[in-house]
Amino acid sequence: MIIAVDGPTASGKGTIAKALAAHFGLPHLDTGLLYRAVGRQVFLDGGDPDDGGDALAATSFPDSLLDDPQLRSEEVGGLASRVSIHPAVRQALYERQRSFATQEGGAVLDGRDIGTVIAPEAEAKLFVTASVEARAQRRFLEMRERGAGVTLLEIQDDLRRRDERDSKRAVAPLVPAADAMIIDTSALGRDEAIAAAIEAVTQAIS
Repeated sequence: MIIAVDGPTASGKGTIAKALAAHFGLPHLDTGLLYRAVGRQVFLDGGDPDDGGDALAATSFPDSLLDDPQLRSEEVGGLASRVSIHPAVRQALYERQRSFATQEGGAVLDGRDIGTVIAPEAEAKLFVTASVEARAQRRFLEMRERGAGVTLLEIQDDLRRRDERDSKRAVAPLVPAADAMIIDTSALGRDEAIAAAIEAVTQAIS
């Protein structure tokens, strides 16, 4: 069984995907982490994330980079959004994601284009969303706990820019799959969102 969980930054899709993996006993892949690693590698290489060649070269990042705590920073998140617009980067990472999705027994993947591109045959597809204000507040609290000096307004502006880039890119834009179940977490707590997702997947596979 493949479960695809898509949605914008800070919508709660990662938390939901991990909970679904635990509930259904499936391995989980945060595909956004791959793009963050590419963005981070471009930075480490001194390259330009808006340059397709520099971004493609960074797809050969070492697996150890996936453990770099810097990947969770707002700065790297912005770099990830920028490198993800390049078709060659998306193609380079496609096979890695596809292999994980089609492993024996199934898997849970979360990202931007799982249900539309990576695993369109997924038995259950969720599109997790929330208002910019709700997402910014969550990210602000997360960043404050990490000691990051960023304002709520800065995070809101960054999320809007990422949403625009992700939804308007020519290749694999951020859009719900036609058969995806929409879960709006704006007014939901963590446990409520997880419960709604489990119920939606259970209905999809029954």
